[in-house]
Amino acid sequence: MEKPHLPKSVTEVVKLYDPRTWREKGLWWTAGLFVVTYILVVTILAIFWSRSPATFDVREKAASLAGSDGSESARLVTGSYTTATVIGIAETLLNKPGGYLSNDMTPPGVFLDNIPNWEFGALTELRDLSRAMRNEFSRSQTQSVEDKDLQVAEPQFSYDSESWILPSTESEYRTGIAAMTRYFHRLGDDKTSDGQFFARSDNLRSYLAVAEKRLGSLAQRLSYAVGQAHLDTSLAGDPSAQQASPAVGERENKTPWMEIDDVFFEARGYTWALLHTLEALSIDFEKVLKDKNALVSVQQIIRELKNTQDPIWSPMILNGTGFGPMGNHSLVMASYISRANAAIIDLRSLLEKG
Repeated sequence: MEKPHLPKSVTEVVKLYDPRTWREKGLWWTAGLFVVTYILVVTILAIFWSRSPATFDVREKAASLAGSDGSESARLVTGSYTTATVIGIAETLLNKPGGYLSNDMTPPGVFLDNIPNWEFGALTELRDLSRAMRNEFSRSQTQSVEDKDLQVAEPQFSYDSESWILPSTESEYRTGIAAMTRYFHRLGDDKTSDGQFFARSDNLRSYLAVAEKRLGSLAQRLSYAVGQAHLDTSLAGDPSAQQASPAVGERENKTPWMEIDDVFFEARGYTWALLHTLEALSIDFEKVLKDKNALVSVQQIIRELKNTQDPIWSPMILNGTGFGPMGNHSLVMASYISRANAAIIDLRSLLEKG
């Protein structure tokens, strides 16, 4: 049986019971406990902040904004729901759990990439919609004057998404929200006539043309998760067409393994924002859509986009082969987006031809 260790000298005995020795051990224990606690807290925050935001009700958002200034003259009119949706998307980017993460320089935000990519997708739609409001929805014709508040809001939302200081992205986006809120209240104020929103089929077609291209690009990028060989069809159908530089006849496209989840969450963020936009447009353009018998088409697009927001039950984005034993989240997302894209193409045709 091994004998317990006994001090061999008076020096060891003194050192063993010296208060300074115990203080030193206490400092090490305190430091270790702090590090463990810090890592645990950062991990919990990272998990909590990595959850995609829930959807919001565009009608409730518009109603809450209409009563936020305490004015009895504020009312919901054509354009109120689309404007409220712009504000709702921007506020969600800034006020969701963890706040705006794309420009974070400290843990855990600096280590996260899924939600920053989600933010970029939602921000892309926010920019497209605010630009359409400035250039299309708020103007009666090409020679009409721009709205003074939309002229401020649109470039604010186009500010660098990763600037963290002098000025920060959040401060610039809040300036855009304030300008958009002023426009919202001018729309609903029957005492003024300088705030306008024109719900015409040509305006809606112009916006949908942008959404159509965004969805088409995302569907292609998602399908590259498994790799695809593409023939060059850039000049197909026009014998006199030309392009700036020669292109190879066939090209292999494959998303790097480390970027697959980035594309997935960017698509999820964009479709989240587009879902709210189309819900608002279906209200503001209801008369136009009913006249073209196209309201049900918008509702079908919204239904397809809702599928893109289904809960993700896997701890990571899977990338199985097309018909392999493991699922592929990117291809499932691409399927939903492609169907929505095809429906938007049909909707634009309905709006044009009736």
